[in-house]
This record gives sequence, C-alpha cells and structure tokens, in this order.
Amino acid sequence: MRTLLDAGKVAEVKSSKRKISLLTFAEVCRSLKEAWEGRGKRSELSKTSYKGYCDRLRLLEREFGGRHLCEISQKEILEHRNRVASETSNLTSNRSLFILKQIFKQGMEMNAIKNDPVAAMSYLSEKKHVRNEFLMSPELDQVLEACHKLRSKDMLPAVICLGAEHGASKQEILDLKWTDIDFEFEGRGRIRFFRTKNRRERTEYLMPRTKQALLEWRKHQDWIRHRKRKKDKGPGFVFSKVDGRRLACFNRSWHRACEIAGFPSLHFHDLRHTFCSNLILSGSDLKDVKEMIGHRDLKMTDRYSHLTNMRKLARQEDLARFYANSEETREPSELGRSHTEVKKGSLNRKRAD
Repeated sequence: MRTLLDAGKVAEVKSSKRKISLLTFAEVCRSLKEAWEGRGKRSELSKTSYKGYCDRLRLLEREFGGRHLCEISQKEILEHRNRVASETSNLTSNRSLFILKQIFKQGMEMNAIKNDPVAAMSYLSEKKHVRNEFLMSPELDQVLEACHKLRSKDMLPAVICLGAEHGASKQEILDLKWTDIDFEFEGRGRIRFFRTKNRRERTEYLMPRTKQALLEWRKHQDWIRHRKRKKDKGPGFVFSKVDGRRLACFNRSWHRACEIAGFPSLHFHDLRHTFCSNLILSGSDLKDVKEMIGHRDLKMTDRYSHLTNMRKLARQEDLARFYANSEETREPSELGRSHTEVKKGSLNRKRAD
C-alpha cells in the first residue's frame, strides 16, 4: 500500500469500476509463462520462441519483479526501453518491449491494472539492423556445389533449395513431413509449408531443382535405413535421423558450405531474401512476393522495393535501345508514315472491335 501511496495510484485503484487485483509483476509473469506453455503444447509456439521469451522474462523480473503491476508507470517503461537501446541495440530493446506488452496485456486480463501503459507504445526503428544480403544465381550454384564436399552432401542441397527457391525458414524446413509433399501433383509436384511464427500456411508448386534434391535425399534415407536395418518410427519428418526423430538443426553443415563457397558471413535466413529478391529481379512484383513468402502485409515486403526500381530501369533501358534502333533503321519520312499508319490502322481496328 505504501508503494501505491507514493506512486499516487491509490485514488486510481479506488475509482476503478472493476476491482483491481494487487498482483505483482512476477505473479503476472508466472501466469503468462503458463499461457506460453499451453500454446507450446498446442503447437502454437515453437520451443525456440518459448525459450527466447522466457529468457527475456527473467531479465524483466529482475528489474520489476517485486513491484505491483499497477504501480509501474509508462514513464518507467519508456526509460527502460531507451536504456536497453543505448546499452545494447534497438533490436534488443524492441524484443524486451514485445515481452512487456504481453505482460501488461496479461495483467489486463487478470484485472491487475486499470489501463495498459504500453499498449500504444511504439517500437524503435530497426532499419540499420535489417539484413538485405542475398545470392544471385551463380553464387547460389557455388553454395550448392560446396555441399558435395561435406558429409551432409545428400541432405544439405535439399535444405538450401527449399530456402532459396521456396523461401522456407529453418522451422518450416525442420517441421516438414513427407505427407506435406506430393511429387506427382499435375506432373510438377506440390509442397505445403506451415510457419508457427505467424500461423500461416502456404502451398506452392515444387521447383524442379528442389524436387530433384528432395527425391535424391529420400532415396538416400531409404538406402541408409535398409543398410542399418532401421525403420522410421517418427511421424515422417523429411529431415530426420535414421530412427525418424526430427533433426534439431543443420547449422554446422550450413556454415561449412558457406565458408567453402566463399560466403562466411551468410546467414541461413538470407536465403529467404535470396528467394524474394530473385523473384522480383525475374519479373514478379511486391504483391507476388508477399503472397509467395507468406508475409501478412506489404510493409514487410517493402524492403525489396528498391529491386523493383532496378527492374523498371532495366526495362526502360531496353525500351530506349528499341527506340534508338528503330530510328537508326528508318528514314524520317518512313517514321512519320509508320506513325500515321499505326494511328489510323491499329487504333481504328481496336475501336471497330
């Protein structure tokens, strides 16, 4: 009560039409953690995300844990956000603010606060942390070629093709099951991805190189299991151990392939940028990219807008060359006559149609 008096919150609590529960920050955190555990059991939250959330939750509990949630002001949260940004980065500060928003939202549901002080609080800019690295086709070929020098040469090409030709994330790849793939669909093949991060599902035709890499990987898996007299006892994960257990990661193989290919700083997530960037450079627009990568809105896809300008510039240069070549091969009188013929012929025919 003394802390509420000092913070001037007693009048606010008394004037509230609903009864405020005097819960501490730590108590609300425990409730939120239980909610996350429930989401994990329903496969709505990945183990990696859950662990990351809990790590940030512990750090916040050290700072605010013993205090009542209703006494923590917006000013204090802003100070915390700005301090974390100055000590670490905007990226880290925003991750912390994301967890704080969930804590106070949980507090609202538990009647621990009357108003949410962080609901409208904005995130800091992350522009300087945004990675825009991507591979052009010859560079991607170099990485795939490097795979042949590794022990994981049978598996890694399929993993890389899924990232670069379908924009699949690590989670989408590792959660992929053989039942998500139909190699015979319309003679092309079809694949289904589900991303736990945003609960979005997308289905695409299989790219030829990806299809071939997956078929070769399946053939190798069957051969290994036959040789070791093992059976797939799991749910049919595409990337699994001999007994069918899901692979936890493929980081070591990926980094080694990148080093051999000459791209030591390349992240696996950069393959999603590779997919999006090359889609645009090959003629797609931002809306196509948004749908095919599974973004919720065009704001997330807007980072590739500079590539659409490059593509438009290339088309304009083609048009300029076309005009220049046409003018060089015609007499001025022919140009005028041709223009008149088009004006009187094509357009009139269009109107007649």
